[in-house]
Amino acid sequence: MTAPLVYAEGLTRTYAMRRGLFSRPVAVRAVDGVTLAIAPGETLGLVGESGSGKSTAGRMLLGLETPDRGFVRFDGRPMPPPGGAPWRALRARAQMVFQDPLGALDRRLPIATQVREPLDIHGIGDPALRGGRVRELLGAVGLSADHGRRYPFELSGGQRQRAVIARALATRPDLLVCDEPVSALDVSIQAQVVNLLIDLQAGLGLAMLFISHDLRVVRQISRRVAVMYLGRIVEEGEADDLFAAPGHPYTEALVSASPAPGGRAGRRIVLKGDPPNPAARPSGCAFHPRCPVAEIRCRVEVPVLRPAGPGRQVACHRVAESPVADLRGAA
Repeated sequence: MTAPLVYAEGLTRTYAMRRGLFSRPVAVRAVDGVTLAIAPGETLGLVGESGSGKSTAGRMLLGLETPDRGFVRFDGRPMPPPGGAPWRALRARAQMVFQDPLGALDRRLPIATQVREPLDIHGIGDPALRGGRVRELLGAVGLSADHGRRYPFELSGGQRQRAVIARALATRPDLLVCDEPVSALDVSIQAQVVNLLIDLQAGLGLAMLFISHDLRVVRQISRRVAVMYLGRIVEEGEADDLFAAPGHPYTEALVSASPAPGGRAGRRIVLKGDPPNPAARPSGCAFHPRCPVAEIRCRVEVPVLRPAGPGRQVACHRVAESPVADLRGAA
């Protein structure tokens, strides 16, 4: 098995939140014991509802957030402390594509200047040749030199996201963390950006963490998928297997709301209620208040990820060390 490019184990991140000016701070655990591994050239999809901790987990993989517990290893080495020279050097190898392209770009600077910035910051290449590298990057994402002379507000949403991707690729990174990169775009533009990412990933051998709540997009781009609910991974496996036979009730509900392209829509599972408040996490399995098959045990005992067939892990008390198909038959 190929050694992972990035490996995270037991990541936990807690924030102190205040509900009012004079109220006591309340601990909110955004990420709770997450373990992830991404191999070189692999795309891992990370899915879940808003507030599940996906973005925080992605930022910890890049070293932009420091975990309270757990660790991250990049290319076999521990993630260096933020701010130091080793950490800054690692930034060249791991980049992020943000959800809001207009917010990620400086509205006062031309696109070409912003694409060149990583080259200047990291001292990559001959300064006299960096202009050519910028034109090459713009061309790689489907933009022209004329687009490079424009300001962000002069571009469409899809063009701005292409510029953000070009800037992220400037340092020739090994890992790209894409945090909801198409959720702010029209559906037709979403397809263009996703296809662009697929082509770039294949051509450059990039490893990617693709964070999204849209299973249609994740199904298209990811080889493996991890499903998060309230800060924890509840299921992980090969994308085709997971979508064909989801093992966790939460995953099954997500998949039922996003049928396969060209396939017949099956029974839609509508979850009752909203995700719980992270500051008041339910006892036992955090999903049990919304779970249609919850048992008494689910209310008091936290399930752990356990094998559920080849290459599959599911955190559910109804899953034994047996194929997921057995669980679905029993349900």
